[in-house]
Amino acid sequence: FGVINLALVDGQPRLLTLKETILHYINHRKEVITRRSKFELEKAEKRLHILEGLMIALENIDEVITLIKTSKTPEDAKKGLVDKFDLGEEQAKAILDMRLQRLTALEGEKIIEEHNQLVRTIAGLKELLASEAEILSLIKKELEELREFADERRTQIVDRASELRIEDLIPKEENVITISSSGYIKRMVVSAYRQQRRGGKGVIGMETKEEDLVCDLFIANTHDHILFFTNKGKVYWLKVYEIPTASRQARGTAIVNLLQIEKNERINTYIPINRFDYNHYLFMVTKKGIVKKTTLSAFSNPRKTGIIAISLNDGDELVCVKLTDGNQEVVIGTKHGKAIRFSEKEVRSTGRGAYGVIGMKLVGDDEVVSGALVEEKATLLTVTENGYGKRTVFEEYRTTGRGGQGVITVHVNAKIGGVVDIRSVKEEDEIMLTTSKGIIIRVPVRGIPIHGRNTQGVRIMKLEQNDKVVGVATLARED
Repeated sequence: FGVINLALVDGQPRLLTLKETILHYINHRKEVITRRSKFELEKAEKRLHILEGLMIALENIDEVITLIKTSKTPEDAKKGLVDKFDLGEEQAKAILDMRLQRLTALEGEKIIEEHNQLVRTIAGLKELLASEAEILSLIKKELEELREFADERRTQIVDRASELRIEDLIPKEENVITISSSGYIKRMVVSAYRQQRRGGKGVIGMETKEEDLVCDLFIANTHDHILFFTNKGKVYWLKVYEIPTASRQARGTAIVNLLQIEKNERINTYIPINRFDYNHYLFMVTKKGIVKKTTLSAFSNPRKTGIIAISLNDGDELVCVKLTDGNQEVVIGTKHGKAIRFSEKEVRSTGRGAYGVIGMKLVGDDEVVSGALVEEKATLLTVTENGYGKRTVFEEYRTTGRGGQGVITVHVNAKIGGVVDIRSVKEEDEIMLTTSKGIIIRVPVRGIPIHGRNTQGVRIMKLEQNDKVVGVATLARED
């Protein structure tokens, strides 16, 4: 950034070079030190004059006391002291004002010590004022002392300044990000949600349409990223500060309007990221049972037009992406009611442009509908297209190697239809089912019973004729 060194020099405005600025600053410091030293010298000489009078009084203490006692008035005493001991007016006044405790031997030593110290101080100040080299040396010493008090806010002078980005001007602060089931997103400052006592009713987080509910709500820093993955295997970036702010009651902005996605491309997964490190991975699953694991750091260079997250074969699509720590177990579910559980360690980490490896062998026209991570105190929810669902404990799915056909996770038949989605859920969660005709239902997870693998589950949504469940979403928790 540019600096205009416009300054008043001898009362006249002048544009100064950096060297001239420093020279004028040094001259200013010379003047400050000279005036300060003269002031301190005058003060020290006045004090020395007083101390010399006190020392004369201590040396002749008996005569001084007798003179004071025989004087009729303070003025007579002061005049007598001046005449008899050849003192100045200020010295005589100081003697008369002296307390009796100053007459002790200890107090007398203090007066002599202060006198000697002042003699040295006066000699030093006179030496300083008589030498420009001494003044410059003091300027340097005081600047070095000043430097010790500097902190990280001190301006650094470098050879070349880095390019200033808009992002550098945006403060780092926590925001609440809200995403709805129909693809609307917004951000608000955390303070928009006032703190409430336990048992409060909460506040309205988003004004949604009747068929639209809040699917996710999380806190992220303005400088964090959100990764959006599409069915075409591409990933798009969005900085949190690029998400338009909105009030608590507003719906927000359609995500598709913030990203440059291609035609026939739809977003199916989003993941908030605060740091692209080497300790986390993105685990991807495709419709044809291909899986791939890539280190999170490989996605640290964003492009507005997106980049390839996984290369896909003809007819294949990316169905889900999970953020993992490299040590988790994955369950993949298919439309025909099969599921396979294996450790992500079975999948070697590869680059972004790789195709991936077989995670599950599919039979006939079967296809993968989703994937889930095995979580503690969670169950696997399975939902079918005719509105049936159930929960199954993860222990019923034994861990195998990747590439198998899996085991039955739900008994698929014409009555319940094919599997629409599987996901890891906890007792306190709520889910939302959406149908092809736009009907939705909001269901608490605890109301869905836990059944074994080879069962068909229970009806959780009654459908109209020719209607099918097409989507399942876990809703944001009310707290």
